[in-house]
Amino acid sequence: MHHRFKIDLWLLIPVLVLVIISLTTLLSLNPVFFKGQLVSLIIALIAFLFFSQINIDALKLFRLPIYIISLILLFIILIVGIESHGAVRWIEFFGVSLQFSELLKPFLSIIFASYLAQSQSVSIKFFFMTLLFLAPVLLLINFQPDLGSALIYALVGLFTLFVYGFPLLWFVLATLPLVIISPFMWGSLHDYQRQRILTFLHPATDPLGTSYNSIQAIIAVGSGTFFGKGLSEGTQSGLRFLPERHTDFIFATLAEGLGFLGATIVIIALLILCYRIYQIFSVTDDMFIKLFATCSFGFFIIQGFMNIGMNVGYLPIVGVTLPFVSFGGSSLLANFIFLGILSSLSVSQKNKHVLEIR
Repeated sequence: MHHRFKIDLWLLIPVLVLVIISLTTLLSLNPVFFKGQLVSLIIALIAFLFFSQINIDALKLFRLPIYIISLILLFIILIVGIESHGAVRWIEFFGVSLQFSELLKPFLSIIFASYLAQSQSVSIKFFFMTLLFLAPVLLLINFQPDLGSALIYALVGLFTLFVYGFPLLWFVLATLPLVIISPFMWGSLHDYQRQRILTFLHPATDPLGTSYNSIQAIIAVGSGTFFGKGLSEGTQSGLRFLPERHTDFIFATLAEGLGFLGATIVIIALLILCYRIYQIFSVTDDMFIKLFATCSFGFFIIQGFMNIGMNVGYLPIVGVTLPFVSFGGSSLLANFIFLGILSSLSVSQKNKHVLEIR
């Protein structure tokens, strides 16, 4: 019993830094944002404690049912979901909006890691079977449409397969058809998706229209200089020139208020978290733990890189949140479930090593 309630504090410490900066920034924008995120944080911490003590082997046994339920939930969103900004990504339960493409990330990562670890095959047949395993999830998310989330899932999946050990040539073969049909895919994109890409390539063409979001974010980041203007003192975020200032563009908001110093602290905290996940990956011989850590690392680093990249004008705007910082209950809950599972796996490995020494 004395092993229960042990947690990996090195996973929590950098996250607490991110959460404190997030809550402080949201409070400076609107107390309503702060209260909503605080409630979400309490729920997320409870989920973290629950999953940090759960037996992950029990979840692995229900791999197929969880996969089927995930596909059903993503399909239901398309039918009864709430439309916002031209996309149907949320469903409402008793007044609470849930985004399943976010909530399912840790569970689909368990399924994916378990599927690969159980097979232990590096044949070309298994490689393409795995891509077919991922395809329904990517298609259902893209149909919402949520190109940003679909892209993140795809990149994390490919990253995990590469770490698993598949030859690089097979990735080239798998992506070659996409390259060939890419000119035809342009016509299948929604108008706003095409505009975002064109805006990224030519940011000055429509400064009051399609380029507005990107330009305002860049202005906000640049105006923060080294120490920032002070939270609540920023003109771009405070006067609402900056759109989605509490979600997609919260990095620009905090960079304006806290400056280069505050933005650097956020980046360092995120990198420390990813380094701790890498340590969990590197010290274990258990293939499942390695692969789940790879998925977790991929989601945090890719999503963080994409969000910061689009805030500073280096990447197109695709509607991606900054882990543990952006306002949003579904994202925060999913991220803390990731942490809980990682903590459980980390502690179990430490206990295993202690038993082996004895």
